[in-house]
Amino acid sequence: MTKNVKYANSEPVPQIATESSPQYISPQDYQQWRNQIVSLIEQAKLQAVLNVNKELLALYWQIGKDILQKQETLGWGAQVVEQLAKDLSVSFPDDRGFSARNLWNMKRFATDYPDFPFLQVPLADFNQYEILQVALAENPETCTGQIPLTIIEKNGEQFVQVQLAQITWYHHITLIPKIKSLVERAFYITETARQGWSRDVMLANITTDYIHTKGNAVTNFTSTIPPAHSDFARYAFKDPYCFGFIGTLSLKNEFEIEKKLTEHVTDFLMEMGRGFAFVGRQYHLMVDGDDYYIDLLMYHLQMHRYVVIELKAVEFIPEFVSKLNFYISAVDEYIKTSQDNPTIGLLLCSNKSNEKVRFSLRGFSQPMGVAEYEIKKIIEDIQDVLPDINNIEIDDE
Repeated sequence: MTKNVKYANSEPVPQIATESSPQYISPQDYQQWRNQIVSLIEQAKLQAVLNVNKELLALYWQIGKDILQKQETLGWGAQVVEQLAKDLSVSFPDDRGFSARNLWNMKRFATDYPDFPFLQVPLADFNQYEILQVALAENPETCTGQIPLTIIEKNGEQFVQVQLAQITWYHHITLIPKIKSLVERAFYITETARQGWSRDVMLANITTDYIHTKGNAVTNFTSTIPPAHSDFARYAFKDPYCFGFIGTLSLKNEFEIEKKLTEHVTDFLMEMGRGFAFVGRQYHLMVDGDDYYIDLLMYHLQMHRYVVIELKAVEFIPEFVSKLNFYISAVDEYIKTSQDNPTIGLLLCSNKSNEKVRFSLRGFSQPMGVAEYEIKKIIEDIQDVLPDINNIEIDDE
């Protein structure tokens, strides 16, 4: 006889029993097996998408290479590409990926990436960027299971190799004209894949110079976090943060900003970066009979730390650090478990003096950082680089 039995705080789990010798499937065993099946299905679907993207990029690269070779060896001009676009539109009327503009994009793609399906940059160039050295040392796996950065040796020289198929064609044709440096492209390709950025989010991060803002917050991590983990912690934060997604309304106090950030929690988490999870807003703590409320409490999954975030809609003043230190101590005392690492604090201000921040953090044993946030400027910056709506041509993603 087969029946379903419901357990407290769990989903219905099938149990198999006979009248003579009941045999039960424990909830834990079933849920573990079910989760394995779900994971297999998700991996298979994701792999199918990745394979389609890889094949599309290979096709576009080959077409671009053919155009390049014909122009170099036979001297064919622009008119041939225009004619090819017309002919392909007749052969494939439902496919808008073979427009003249996209064919020129394919040529640029093949020209810039002769080592397809990889982008290869000299390790010496890569090491000029501290953030890239940290990324290479960390060498995390992306959500796709691919390792984004590998080192190879070619002709006696070491190269960092990045898989181009980690991002879509739509990302590539946006990235190529914006970033000339191949080293920086390698970084943005890797970060886009690791963090799951959409094309627009990637563009926003390029516009705000993400490669130079990441790890730019003023912190005391080198003196408060063990050396093996301090670099990773430092590059988990940036300066400035850009909260343009909350709109252009006049936000005059921390409460309004907190509310808007939590209303757009997905965008907020995307801006915070990979690994952050949202725990709560105005998180309540009681210390010695008095009530206290943390502006935003988060958790970092890779660092295994709570992150206390305090928002100030004014310029930084040293007194802010003492309050942040108090909240960090309270979280460590009342919330952190033995499996968690010590809590980190992040103070976000509308503007700051780095010198004042450094002096203020000196002497504190709690790990803390201070960064600025922007609201309106990011919207203005992106509007400056976005094309006019009348000039937009839709390409295949």
